[in-house]
Amino acid sequence: MENKYEFFIAGRARNRDNLLKICDIFDKYNVSYYCFIKNEKSWGFGNNTQTPEERQQEFEALDLKNEVVVNLFKEDMEGEKSSKNLLLVLPAGKAAHIEAGVAYGLGKKCYAIGEYEATDTLYNIFEKIFNNENELKEFLKAYKE
Repeated sequence: MENKYEFFIAGRARNRDNLLKICDIFDKYNVSYYCFIKNEKSWGFGNNTQTPEERQQEFEALDLKNEVVVNLFKEDMEGEKSSKNLLLVLPAGKAAHIEAGVAYGLGKKCYAIGEYEATDTLYNIFEKIFNNENELKEFLKAYKE
């Protein structure tokens, strides 16, 4: 499959503001990416007056085979498959960690940013875990050269 994006940005919906800050950094360095949070207007549930927590609770109450859930799954998997690399924004939930495993299994380079709660052997799938946004900026600057 052709790489449509340089990065797939994975994270937790409850970490929306931090995800958007990371997306802004990618925009600044003109590095293409797919991030589910950028598509939230097309999710098919919730409204603009909800907090991220309220929106996430509404989503979690949907049936697993609900059309909204299935469509979002397909859209996210397509975004992941058509990305060259993955960046996991910590803290992240189970789904984002699964996405990191999928990316690793597909042979993509995996990166993370933020603090992880505890050492885990599987965090060795990451080429690099950036401690902060400045480290990510330096990486992206060199990546584009």
